[in-house]
Amino acid sequence: MADILVVEDDLALNKLVSAELKSNGYGVTVCFNGEEALSALENKRFDLILTDVMMPVMDGFTLAENVRKTDEATPIVFMTARDDKPSKQLGYRIGIDDYVVKPFDMDLLILRVGALLRRAGIEKSKKLTVGNLVMDKTEVAGYVDGEQLALSAREFEILFKFLSNPKRTFTRSQLMNEFWDYDSSATSRTVDVYMAKIREKTSKCDGFEIVTVHGLGYKAVLK
Repeated sequence: MADILVVEDDLALNKLVSAELKSNGYGVTVCFNGEEALSALENKRFDLILTDVMMPVMDGFTLAENVRKTDEATPIVFMTARDDKPSKQLGYRIGIDDYVVKPFDMDLLILRVGALLRRAGIEKSKKLTVGNLVMDKTEVAGYVDGEQLALSAREFEILFKFLSNPKRTFTRSQLMNEFWDYDSSATSRTVDVYMAKIREKTSKCDGFEIVTVHGLGYKAVLK
């Protein structure tokens, strides 16, 4: 059973979302602001975080930023009435996985939660199969129709990250911080060059496409 942290200051909506999740077999812990959520995260590991954005004490942006400082893997979903582009861009730059605008359809929310949990499970596994591509994290190798791709270790890790989180947009800044760390020579152009190489080397893969998200970065789209 997956454990989900629900962070929402609207008591009625908090109860409704929690009840729907529980009725679908999920374990649920509720909080009413980001500060409470961080305290809960110190004491328990959650499989997914559903959080409002505009909350007292600590908002959802600050919560997500704090979570991503130590945890890149746990899916984070914003559920908010803020439907403006800058808010969405900021959320994705911080590293959230999905953005649900209120009022939302509860059945669709449950489906999106299930999809994100499945993708998170792939991230934890050692092998990933997408179409005719098989990626083996133990070997740090990718195979297309049984033939090994000429991927560098960094290219492999970037591609594995993308395919473990299809449809999630990764900004150039996120990619630089994670895969180039303190390499001062790396720039956003470095990321673009690597993405071009990955696209070229995976041109025979039939299960996905790496697409450019204008003004943000890149994401993998499954076919």
